[in-house]
Amino acid sequence: MKIITYNVNGIRAALGKGLIEWIREEKPDILCLQETKAQPEQVPVGELEELGYHCYFFSAQKKGYSGVAIFTLQKPDHVEYGMGIPEYDNEGRFLRADFGKLSVASIYHPSGTSGDERQAFKMQWLEDFQTYVKELKKTRKYLILCGDYNICHEAIDIHDPVRNATNSGFLPEEREWMSRFLKDGYIDTFRYFYPEATSRYTWWSYRFNARSNNKGWRIDYCMATRETEPLLRDAAILPEVCHSDHCPAVLEIENF
Repeated sequence: MKIITYNVNGIRAALGKGLIEWIREEKPDILCLQETKAQPEQVPVGELEELGYHCYFFSAQKKGYSGVAIFTLQKPDHVEYGMGIPEYDNEGRFLRADFGKLSVASIYHPSGTSGDERQAFKMQWLEDFQTYVKELKKTRKYLILCGDYNICHEAIDIHDPVRNATNSGFLPEEREWMSRFLKDGYIDTFRYFYPEATSRYTWWSYRFNARSNNKGWRIDYCMATRETEPLLRDAAILPEVCHSDHCPAVLEIENF
């Protein structure tokens, strides 16, 4: 089973850059999208349905902002829209699909780059998110949390750790949260398979030719609970896929 997470930075723009053709070739079993920036009725899903995908969207109330989606070949037993926390659900940040004992979520963590208020919002979200999934894990132990976390965990995950040490996304308190989160029973699946891999990024600024020079950040993750460890088979990052300023991150698991 191939699970992919991808921040498309506007699904309508990504569709115009060949997203459907890529999905047709890649054939993910489950595709988790973030930053869709669209309401469900604005997305033409006919071609996706022709490919066999069931499409689920959880959009922000503010049009053209945030939003997550899950496209899946297997119809879920249940789809959960949001976390039941209005200030986060209004921004369309969490969508979960259940397949038997397995649950896969598409998650768009807030960015703090626009100022102190949003950075504070991000830090509160991180604590509330961890509390929410810890409770969720009591009933959904086989849980894969895919998405744009907007955090680089270690120096190996960013092209210039020294100059970015005071920038949102690589702040000490964000990195410390990530360490605590992983110690709470989660696996960074890419690092699980490739602990020493360098220069493997999932986001590049549109400025300064960052992508062509591979000056990037690894901020997109397929996180998995420790209970799923026997199912994990491989992971990958696909920097050659260019519908967005992000690229897809892949997790392959045993059919479950």
